Amino acid sequence: MQRLNFQRILELVWFDQQHRAEQDALTAQSQHTKGREETPENQTMFQAFEWYVPADQRHWQRLSSALPPLKEIGIDNIWIPPGCKATSPADNGYGIYDLYDLGEFHQKGSRTTKWGSREELQQLLAKAEQLGLGVYWDTILNHKASADHVERCIAVKVDPDDRTKDISQPDEIAAWIGFDFPGRGERYSSQKYHWYHFNGTDYNSLDNTSAIYRIASKKWSKFVDTENGNYDYLMFANLDHTHPEVKEDIKHWGEWLGKELKLKGLRLDAVKHYSDQFQLEFIEHLQRTVGTDWFFVAEYWLFSVEGMRDYLTRMKHKVSLFDSILVYNFARVSTTRNADLRKVLEGSLVQHEPKHVVTLVTNHDTQPTQPLSAPFLPWFKPHAYCLILLRAAGYPCVFYGDLYGTATPSHPQYERPACSGDLPILCLVRKLYAYGPQIDYFDAPTCVGWTRLGSWDRKEGLAVVMSSGGTGRKKMLVGRARAGEIWMDVLGSRREVVIDASGYGDFMCRPRDVAVWVWKDAPGRERLRVPL
Repeated sequence: MQRLNFQRILELVWFDQQHRAEQDALTAQSQHTKGREETPENQTMFQAFEWYVPADQRHWQRLSSALPPLKEIGIDNIWIPPGCKATSPADNGYGIYDLYDLGEFHQKGSRTTKWGSREELQQLLAKAEQLGLGVYWDTILNHKASADHVERCIAVKVDPDDRTKDISQPDEIAAWIGFDFPGRGERYSSQKYHWYHFNGTDYNSLDNTSAIYRIASKKWSKFVDTENGNYDYLMFANLDHTHPEVKEDIKHWGEWLGKELKLKGLRLDAVKHYSDQFQLEFIEHLQRTVGTDWFFVAEYWLFSVEGMRDYLTRMKHKVSLFDSILVYNFARVSTTRNADLRKVLEGSLVQHEPKHVVTLVTNHDTQPTQPLSAPFLPWFKPHAYCLILLRAAGYPCVFYGDLYGTATPSHPQYERPACSGDLPILCLVRKLYAYGPQIDYFDAPTCVGWTRLGSWDRKEGLAVVMSSGGTGRKKMLVGRARAGEIWMDVLGSRREVVIDASGYGDFMCRPRDVAVWVWKDAPGRERLRVPL
């Protein structure tokens, strides 16, 4: 009996808190209406590639054809892959060779990059501008790969598990660490790279030894992640960002890129592996020159929200971060029977830095066989996309492989489009209806939901209910102004809900499924079944 009384007290406390949350949301909606401030349109990013895109040098052409339908479903900005010349025509661009070759010069086996030629790239950017789509460039600044010649220098081996510890005496090595860029010559930049522009490498051709070598006269940067003692070194020939010529050439390249291409921002790759002091210097240089309104997002793949927030502080909040914690929360829930959905956002960056976070479900690095692979069962993909697209916090990024599928049917990593093909609908629902105050109903382990009440100029709102177990059911508030309206699930359940006189609806979803409810006569409703 005592236990039942305690449970009843908890229920009463929850109902009181929920009532207050509903009243707060209604008050916020009313105040916003009185202010008549125009509601900003929701923005959505699209990662416009996946790891297993065919190496046919036609991807810029593919993306050009895809831009109009992407715009139609509510995509605003696309993150394109690294477009600089890399180690080979099949390299995705992260084995970067020449920053200034965008598919223009015959180097490393091809004139084009894996993605296409510079001319095709510029055609893509021109079409994006015409459609009002922004483009973010994927930027690799921590290393160079596929050197043109060997150079001799003095180096020491370091412990791969603790790079602060030397495990050999200084000795001469012959390293692939000289870059002349013979195909480009001195076009755009006369800077060549020699051993003294780097602080580490991974191969000694004198004795064919692979190891992590620190150049003896150099130090690792102090302004990097502390994993493995010091995580300055990642791969290939590791740039020394304290060298004046390295710093000036990278800043010159960034300014050159902004003048040559019509961009709206940069994605900074692997920022835990090079000086965040230099990163800030680089960003501030671009903001003074070509990128006054650019958006910067950094890949800091960390599982400590405190560490991520510290990085944002060091960067003066001039960048956003991908929410790596949220990605693995999603993956864990997808592989857990009757998972507790109340905890799905627990510890994530979006809970702490909603204005400086890019939320995502997966990306090229978390695909199967990749180093950061996050095993993800398909049933939970619709849930995860609702959690990033239809809630108030964060800037969501939709993955190419989830929208179009990955690889080709004959490839071992082939996957069909996620969400049973409904991802375009969820993107468009975000653009049309995900506005106004949010009321959360995270009160049961296997069934949660929330509503968005709409704003004065984007009035429609929505309701989401999802389950990780049996049939889900939530009585949720959408507002008294909605009384008598008939709402329908846009994901095809064909159920209808009539909003009662108090503004509540009894919303449902099928077992281990998600339902997204909107007014059946909401403006734009007819667009939700247009195929991509």
